Amino acid sequence: MPTRIEKVASEKEDQEVALQSEYDILTYPADFTLEVLVKKWEKNEIAIAPGQRRFIWSQARASRLIESFLIGLPVPPVFFYLESGTNNLLVVDGQQRLRSIVFFFSGKFGDAKDDPVFNLVGLNEKSRFYEKTFRQLKTDNREAFNKFVNSVLRSFVVKQLDPKDDTSIFEMFERLNTGGVSLTPQEIRNCIYQIPLTQLIFALNKFPAWRKIVGGTPDKRMRDSELVLRFLALHWGGPYKKPMKKFLNDFMELNKKASAARLKEFETAFKKTATGIVETLGPRPFHVRRGLNAAVYDSVFNAYANNLPIVDKPHLSQETKRKLSSRFRRLIKDRKFEEWTISHTTDQDIVPSRLARAEKTLFK
Repeated sequence: MPTRIEKVASEKEDQEVALQSEYDILTYPADFTLEVLVKKWEKNEIAIAPGQRRFIWSQARASRLIESFLIGLPVPPVFFYLESGTNNLLVVDGQQRLRSIVFFFSGKFGDAKDDPVFNLVGLNEKSRFYEKTFRQLKTDNREAFNKFVNSVLRSFVVKQLDPKDDTSIFEMFERLNTGGVSLTPQEIRNCIYQIPLTQLIFALNKFPAWRKIVGGTPDKRMRDSELVLRFLALHWGGPYKKPMKKFLNDFMELNKKASAARLKEFETAFKKTATGIVETLGPRPFHVRRGLNAAVYDSVFNAYANNLPIVDKPHLSQETKRKLSSRFRRLIKDRKFEEWTISHTTDQDIVPSRLARAEKTLFK
């Protein structure tokens, strides 16, 4: 059973808010040939995060794309974001098309050694390209082969000039890379931030004590991973500023080059906090109504993290466990705290208020 997270209107509104009203963007077309695109892919000059949505096209659908180039039909363009510092091209929209092209060049329909041969299936059986592989095309029809490898896939490259952040790529993912279903903010971060912190969050989301807290199996839409990030950002990200979505993005940006020592600090605090909560409050403590309430979770999780000397002990006394359990029950019945976890949960004045209320009730 997947993780169940309570639907709170203010949380949903925060995730849907636009991060910037205007941008100074440089956008230009880049007419790469298919051969050039594949070479860039092989040299890792085109980047797709490993955790981004998997390749979902069938071989027949990918074959029809290849045939479109061979017979001269138009193909939708792809969108890249020019990554500052590396000049790598980060795929914003067009992953399925790019992978199909790369697979055909490689001769395999997939990245693994045991994947099937990529021959063109699903075409009209009278087509001269029916069931052809890349190698057969090169051998049997040199003219068609040259036309194919020199075909152009229209690309648009985007570079953000102002503001001095990567907000626009986040917006582009939201508006372009939907695949029929909008990506969650954490899915987008997983695509954009190919950094050690992303891998740490992925690992922490599997930590046994944490799984007891959130319940269920890891969420395919990464909403439980976002809760991990939410704690890290609220605990180490400085004064909170609305919207939460941008606050979390800014924390990822700030820690793009986080040291191994810094990441270890994040990991240790998270694991000790999760363990302490399970030992004192039991499993699924933040499922106070209809699923895990994110506002209750981040308030209590931060309070525990601020008081690890009390809860991070090999053998907590029964008295300490009873005291914290009793105080937690009092906290979730606090009418003001309950109000702060039901509505306006990401407001700039509400977030620090409920974090402070949780710590005062539990540990003061």
